[in-house]
Amino acid sequence: MAFRFIHTADWQIGKPFAHVAGDPGAELRSQRIRTVQRIAELAAEAQVDAVLVAGDAFDSNEVADRTIFRTVEALKPFGGTWVFLPGNHDAALAHSVWTRARAMGLPDNIVIADRPEPVDRWNGRATVLPAPLRRRREVMDQTDWFDEAPSPEGSCRVGLAHGSVAGRLPDRGDSSNEIRDDRAERARLCYLALGDWHGALRIAPRTWYAGAPEPDRHKANDSGHVHLVTLDGPGAPERVEMRAVGHFAWVRLEVELLGTCDKAIQALEALGRDPRACVVSLVLKGSVSLSERDRLERALALWEARLHHLDADLGGLVDDPSADDLDALDTAGFVRLAVERLRARAQDPADPEAAAARMALRMIYLDHLRGAEG
Repeated sequence: MAFRFIHTADWQIGKPFAHVAGDPGAELRSQRIRTVQRIAELAAEAQVDAVLVAGDAFDSNEVADRTIFRTVEALKPFGGTWVFLPGNHDAALAHSVWTRARAMGLPDNIVIADRPEPVDRWNGRATVLPAPLRRRREVMDQTDWFDEAPSPEGSCRVGLAHGSVAGRLPDRGDSSNEIRDDRAERARLCYLALGDWHGALRIAPRTWYAGAPEPDRHKANDSGHVHLVTLDGPGAPERVEMRAVGHFAWVRLEVELLGTCDKAIQALEALGRDPRACVVSLVLKGSVSLSERDRLERALALWEARLHHLDADLGGLVDDPSADDLDALDTAGFVRLAVERLRARAQDPADPEAAAARMALRMIYLDHLRGAEG
C-alpha cells in the first residue's frame, strides 16, 4: 500500500523582516502562520499519511510562546501525523522552542523528532529516519546513522534531514551540516526529504529540497511550494507533485533607463500578479533627464502605495539634464550661469564633484517645479 506525505521545510515562523517596517512587515510575519494552515488544509484534502517538516519550522529558539501556540493551532485542519525536525535555526538545544512546545502539551499527532531514532506510526508501511540538529552547526554528517538504521521488511524508508548536500548546491562555498550526495542510495531510502535550501530542487537521486512554502527572498528558485510525495513501495520511483501554497511573490527587477523612465513603469505594470501580494526589489541603472526623474519619483510613490512593499535602488541612476530641463528653470543672469556650470561639472566623469553637481541641479529643478505648482 502506498505511503503519501507532504514534504515541507523552512517555515521560519517568527522571522522578523526587520528591513520591512510597519504594517507590511507585520503582515509578512502573520502570513507565515496562515500558510502553515494552508499546508494543513492541503494535507487534509489530499488525505496524506503525514506531513514531514525538514527543519527550521521556527526562525529561532527565542520566538515568543504566543507564536508557538498560534503555529500549533494552525496545524489543526490536518489530524494525521506531523513530524518536526529541528534545524539550524531551531536546533534541539537543552532549552529550545521544542522543549517549550512540549511543556504546552502537544496533541498526540505531533512528533518532535529531536533524537536520531526511527519514527514508525504507519503500521510498517513507512519508517521515517530523522537527523535532528542539536546545535546550529554540526561538523559530522548527521545522516550517517541512516545506513544501519532498522526498519520493518517492506517498509518505505524516508530520510528527514536539514543541511547542504555536499558539492551539489549552487552558490554555496564551504557549508556546515553537510550531507552525502549518495545518502539515499547508501541508506536504501525511498526518499530523502531535505530542508535548508529555500528553493524546490531535486538535488540527487531520490533526494529533494521542498523549499520555503512562503517566499522570503528575491530569488527565482521555485519557493512557495510544498511537495506531495507518493511512494508505492521500496524500489519504486518516487512520485512528486509541487503544490503552490505561498501568498507573497518576491520579485526582483533590474531595469536600465536611457533618457526616460518608461521601462521602469512598464516593468512594474507587467508584474502579472495582484500588486498587494508583491514584495518588489527594483534596481534602476542608466540615466534620465530631470523631468523624467521627477516623473519617475512620482510614479514610484504611487507604486509604493499599491505594492505590499517596494525597495527601490536608484543608486545607479544618473541625472542627465536636458536643454529643456534647463530652459524650464526660466532663469537668467548669474543663476543661469551657475546652472550651466553645474551642468558642465555634472557631465564631466573626471570631476570628483560630479555627483554633487548632479544632486544640486536636481534640487534646483525640483524646487523650481514645486514652486511653479504651488
